[in-house]
Amino acid sequence: MVFKKMLGALGVGGPSVDTVLSNPNTRPGLPLSGQVNLTGGTSDVELAHITVGLVTRVEVDAGGGDHAALGEFHRAAVAGRTRLAAGQQLSIPFQVDMPWETPVTDVFGQRLHGMTMGLRTEVAIDRAVDKGDLDPIAVHPLPVHERILEAFSGLGFRFKTADLEYGRIHGVHQTLPFYQAIEFWPAPQYGHGIAEVELTFVTNPHTVEVVLEFDKRGGMFTGGHDAYGRYTVPHSHAETANWAQVVDGWVRQALDQRQSFYASHGGGHHDMPGQHGMAGHGHGHRGGGMGGVVAGAALGVAGGLVAGEIIEEAFEDDGGDFGDFGE
Repeated sequence: MVFKKMLGALGVGGPSVDTVLSNPNTRPGLPLSGQVNLTGGTSDVELAHITVGLVTRVEVDAGGGDHAALGEFHRAAVAGRTRLAAGQQLSIPFQVDMPWETPVTDVFGQRLHGMTMGLRTEVAIDRAVDKGDLDPIAVHPLPVHERILEAFSGLGFRFKTADLEYGRIHGVHQTLPFYQAIEFWPAPQYGHGIAEVELTFVTNPHTVEVVLEFDKRGGMFTGGHDAYGRYTVPHSHAETANWAQVVDGWVRQALDQRQSFYASHGGGHHDMPGQHGMAGHGHGHRGGGMGGVVAGAALGVAGGLVAGEIIEEAFEDDGGDFGDFGE
């Protein structure tokens, strides 16, 4: 997709920018490339910098209720100080390395309901900063993500929705200040014990942390509660494991838990060395669970931006920009 916009920082007669992606499809850990095409206006200008940033919508818990906020979570420099003469045409290539934890937006050729992602071009002129329109991108799963999602589907789980939640999962190393929750309705064979399943991938170059939260149904004499599982899966196992068996083992392990703080080791995934089940490391959001998520605390650095700055400046309510995504 191409967008062309007059830079509002200089008003009528100012330069314009086209951002062109070589391919709007990418995956976590892979590059996204394109070029920024500038056309000079009626007078010479000096651009302070040009950057591109990955932008998405995140659910933020703000004192008793969630609200959607538009946030930039990663950025890359395209050019530093650049002289643009009147009428000059300038094309500057760029490449953005997608963070490994970038959430997935498209699976099996379909956009996940609730997910959106875009690339925004920012041009600074003196002290004025012009944030351009959003160029939609599609983030597809890595092979290990795909195999696990295929297994859930093959076992009869039905996709419900997906969203991004601001916060941290206790015990899991994150580089981004949010995580993705992919929600499923249970398959019939598990429906007697599970009301809903949430799946989260926290990915790094070597492994994927698979975090599961099960909303367990209550019985005649017992109340419902959440059960959790956390499993470390190497990328190399994507094509070698029997994923239907592995995922079935994870689910049945959760069904066998007698209380939300208990999880047995092993249990249905002996063919996956290096994995471990860990209750108490689940999401804990939406007021349930064990308080696993600590939002807004010690979030460190994400994509060169201090998390505090992200929350104060980038995670501002700016939902109108997503009109470019047809939502």
